[in-house]
Amino acid sequence: MPRNAKCRRVCRMPAHCRFSPEGPAEREAVTLMVEEFEAIRLMDYLGLTQEEAAAQMDVARTTVQRIYAQARQKLAVFLVEGRVLSIGGGSYALCPKSGCSGKGCGRCRSAHGKEIEP
Repeated sequence: MPRNAKCRRVCRMPAHCRFSPEGPAEREAVTLMVEEFEAIRLMDYLGLTQEEAAAQMDVARTTVQRIYAQARQKLAVFLVEGRVLSIGGGSYALCPKSGCSGKGCGRCRSAHGKEIEP
């Protein structure tokens, strides 16, 4: 019997949760889970290593590697096939840092100098 998935720590919720092609989408939407969005944000946008992203998300490096690979596959389907992309769901917990309230606590960006508007 598999173990229950450990909640991944997410600094903040995405500002936008739905993207679509200009024309009508003929296929089923691609759903990017919140923790997959967080992995893309941490590694591709902020430039963190897998080890740093894993520490930020409070998971093992192999877990963040798997989450990241799944996210990139979904992004490729979204771009190549012109499907709708929605972000939501998953197994995550917002950063518990006081005052964060899902708008970004700054913990994951302080060492990298890239400020993000909340």
